[in-house]
Amino acid sequence: RDIELRTADSKPDDDAMVTDVLMKMAKQRRESIEMYEDGGRTELAEKEKAELAVIEEFLPQQMSEDETRAAIAQIKADLGAEGMKDMGRVMGELKARHGATLDMSKASGLVKEALS
Repeated sequence: RDIELRTADSKPDDDAMVTDVLMKMAKQRRESIEMYEDGGRTELAEKEKAELAVIEEFLPQQMSEDETRAAIAQIKADLGAEGMKDMGRVMGELKARHGATLDMSKASGLVKEALS
């Protein structure tokens, strides 16, 4: 990420960059846990869960599902979003407003549900 930023036109502040990296690391761990559990490798899944717990200690408190639904409803109203054609706009605004406190992969399903 550091090398990528060396050639970037604008650089985010350090806190935003660290949060972004930690969120990606957490997402990788969640995906690994799911794959290991599906493959019956519980010992590897447990190792990933332990790493995920440490990473999550450094992340901002994540929004609950109810808070996420409320944020989506507010953005939907603010943008006048009505259908699936507005999904990209809603997701973009959701990430801009709440990206550091929200798992965007989980939010995607809730946005689809809200726009259908």
